[in-house]
Amino acid sequence: MRADAQRNAEKLRAAAAEVFRERGLQAPLKEIARRAGVSHGTLYNLFGTREALIDEVAVDLAASRLDETAEQALARDDAWDGFAYYVEKVCELQATEPAIGDVVTGRYPGAARLMALCDRTLAAAARVIERAQRAGSLRTDFTREDLLFLFSSNALLARAARHTAPDAWRRGVAFLLDGLRTEAAHPLPVGPLSPEQHRQVLGNLTGTP
Repeated sequence: MRADAQRNAEKLRAAAAEVFRERGLQAPLKEIARRAGVSHGTLYNLFGTREALIDEVAVDLAASRLDETAEQALARDDAWDGFAYYVEKVCELQATEPAIGDVVTGRYPGAARLMALCDRTLAAAARVIERAQRAGSLRTDFTREDLLFLFSSNALLARAARHTAPDAWRRGVAFLLDGLRTEAAHPLPVGPLSPEQHRQVLGNLTGTP
């Protein structure tokens, strides 16, 4: 890569990190190019697709936060406290950093590194859930697909309320956690989503296949 192209690529990565943090992964690429001081065409020439730019920038933005959240949840002595911490912290990240909301929900399946991070996050969530269920504090019919469905809902609502009521998500999460305790459990009217159903529902929400 020529020196000028390399400089432009670095400017675009920095601008993309800034814009993605502010507006999420669906942010207009023209805005990224504008902040980098290059043309829209230069962005496409250097990265080709939105998914390629996401893999270059967004995964590194989110990976350490999501991995650290899971590690801290699993390190809690009380399994329910660990589960509640995990749910609250991921929801907080979604509310304060829209890009992380898009990462958790796997909004761009064409981004290979992003989807690998989604898989790792899903596996960590399953460990947090199973630990709380083994301890008898989390209802046994709650699945990782249920958790991801709830995260997907929280991401949409938190984004919509971000400038009007930025802490509104906390109320919903508090209600949710109270209802997930074993002693609060009642038979559910329908079964959980399968992984394939969950993927299809998210695709409908985000407009991705």
